[in-house]
Amino acid sequence: MSQTNSQDEIPLVLHDRYLLFSTFILLAFGLLMVASTSIVISERQYGQPFHYFFHQLCYLLIGIGAGAVIFQIKINYWKQIGLALLLASIGLLILVLLPVIGKQVNGSARWLSFGPFGLQVSEFVKLAMIVYLAGYLLRQKKQIQTQIQGFLKPLLVLTLITFLLLREPDFGAAAVILLTSLGMLFLAGVRLWQFTILFIGVIFVLGILAISSPYRLARLTAFLNPWINQFDSGYQLTQSLIAFGRGGWFGVGLGESVQKLFYLPEAHTDFLFAVLTEELGLIGGLFMILMFSVLVWRALCIGQHCFNAGQLFPAYLAYGIGLNIALQVMINIGVNMGVLPTKGLTLPLMSYGGSSLVITCMMLALLLRIDHEYRLSEFGFRLV
Repeated sequence: MSQTNSQDEIPLVLHDRYLLFSTFILLAFGLLMVASTSIVISERQYGQPFHYFFHQLCYLLIGIGAGAVIFQIKINYWKQIGLALLLASIGLLILVLLPVIGKQVNGSARWLSFGPFGLQVSEFVKLAMIVYLAGYLLRQKKQIQTQIQGFLKPLLVLTLITFLLLREPDFGAAAVILLTSLGMLFLAGVRLWQFTILFIGVIFVLGILAISSPYRLARLTAFLNPWINQFDSGYQLTQSLIAFGRGGWFGVGLGESVQKLFYLPEAHTDFLFAVLTEELGLIGGLFMILMFSVLVWRALCIGQHCFNAGQLFPAYLAYGIGLNIALQVMINIGVNMGVLPTKGLTLPLMSYGGSSLVITCMMLALLLRIDHEYRLSEFGFRLV
């Protein structure tokens, strides 16, 4: 929606067109690639080729509906419910660990079932932590910048959240939430020496956790040289690398992937990007990376605009959303390319996964609301 300011003839644009365009492109290509990558496995498991596609489409409609509701909510309201969201996320993380309530898939208890739908709790926790931490950074801004206590308090919350996530286990989500929170603390102006010590400590702890579990150690070993055990622990990564190699510059053609024919496990979820580059080539892969870059760039720009205008809470929210999406994209693509150890993280807006899609849509709707309110304030409007 746009109109013209009669005084100076400056277009009054109330939304970020680049953010909307990149989001639309990623969602459209995501649906297309979910259909392409899942058609064979869907036919085998359910007797019809578009089971996963229709599920993803259903979740997308839910995500758009939830996003439309969130866009109507004033940002100040989120400031008030940050603690409630944090407590709710902790409660859900405890519930999902209970044998009778939590649903196990591939040995991990990460889901709560609601009839035909399921909620991956870690996805909700990502949003809840961003909202809570943004409020905390606003309330304790001076203490964070001048006293170590202000820096340590949110770490206690992060420690509890990380512990519960690792009990599922969900190492990937724990790493994303930790790194997103550290990034928000850094942008809020925490002392550099405190941040450096903590960052090194977090990396050290994550490294210890990665090698302390046999299956994580096997994944790490496979990542270092997958071809040694290409039919065992390195199988998934080698098949992903083969997909990249087959794609070349322009790909083998949409729907023509060979690796999705039961060679590459989780082709429609964690390794969708590998099949995308096989079918659309290096050019297609770079275009998707460009769209994600535009999305993250706009999120950080929105945060910077709000910060410069003294609107700290929405600024921290925008920073958190941008960092969260950027980290998930970098980790997923890094895993697909073999530059990071294999982790179960979806590609935001594109991979098959209802919880991830819905929560990401909600995050982007919140980001659009932040930008909308900032633009209104710049044009002299006051929200009642």
